[in-house]
Amino acid sequence: MKNSRLLLIITVAFGLAWEGIVRLLNVPVFILPPPSRIFAALGKHWELLLFTHLPVTLWEVILGLFLSIVIAVGAAMLIHFSEIGERVLYPIVIASQTIPIVALSPILIMWFGYSIWGKVAVTILITFFPIVVGGVDGLRATNQEWVNLMKTMGANSRQIFFKVQIPQALPAFFSGLKVAATASVIGATIGEWLGASAGLGFFSRRASHNLQADLLFATVFLLSIAGFVLFYTIQWIEKKSIPWFYEEKK
Repeated sequence: MKNSRLLLIITVAFGLAWEGIVRLLNVPVFILPPPSRIFAALGKHWELLLFTHLPVTLWEVILGLFLSIVIAVGAAMLIHFSEIGERVLYPIVIASQTIPIVALSPILIMWFGYSIWGKVAVTILITFFPIVVGGVDGLRATNQEWVNLMKTMGANSRQIFFKVQIPQALPAFFSGLKVAATASVIGATIGEWLGASAGLGFFSRRASHNLQADLLFATVFLLSIAGFVLFYTIQWIEKKSIPWFYEEKK
C-alpha cells in the first residue's frame, strides 16, 4: 500500500513538473505536448483507440506470446536434454538475437504480408529468446541431490522431470516470461509500424507523420499500460503457480 502511494505521488509530481516546464519554456506542441493535451487527445479519440486499434494490437501480442512460449519451451527442453540440440540449436537461438530486429522485420513482413502473421512473427522473434534462456538455465539449476533422492526412492525419469526438474525450473522460466511479456508489446508495435491497416503501432505511425504529438504520446501511453498489465498478469500467475518460491524468499 505504501509503495502504491509513493508511486502515485511520484507520477503526479512528474506530470505536474512536465506540464509546468513545457508551458514555462513554451515548447511547441508538436515536439513535446503537455500531459493535459495528451489526455485531452486520449479522451477525444478514446473510442477509436480502445475499441478499434487496441484490440488488434492485444490480439497480436497474445497470439505471438503464446506461440513464442510453445516454441521456446520446446527449444529449451531440446537444448537441455540433447547434446546435439545444445551444440547446434543454442548457437542458432543466440545468433537470431544478434541481428537487429528492425533489419529482420521487413523480411518477415515481406514473407507473411500485411496479415496478422507478419506482426505475430516479429513478436515471436523478439520474445522467444528470454524464455528459452530462462527455461534452459532453470533446467540446469536442478538440485542434483533431489534427483539422487528421487532415484533412491525408485522414481523414473518422467517422475523426476515432472516432480523435480519442472518445479525448480519455473522461477527462471517465469523471469524470462516476464521480460518477454513486456517485449511482446514492442514486437507487435514494430510489426504494425512496418505494415498494417489497424493497431496502436499503425495509429502512432500515422500520428507521427501528421505531427500530432499529442495523439502519438496518447498511443505510447496505452502501449505502456498494456505492457504493465501483461507483466503483472504474468507475475500474478507466477505467484499462484510457485507460492513456495516466494515463501522461501521471505
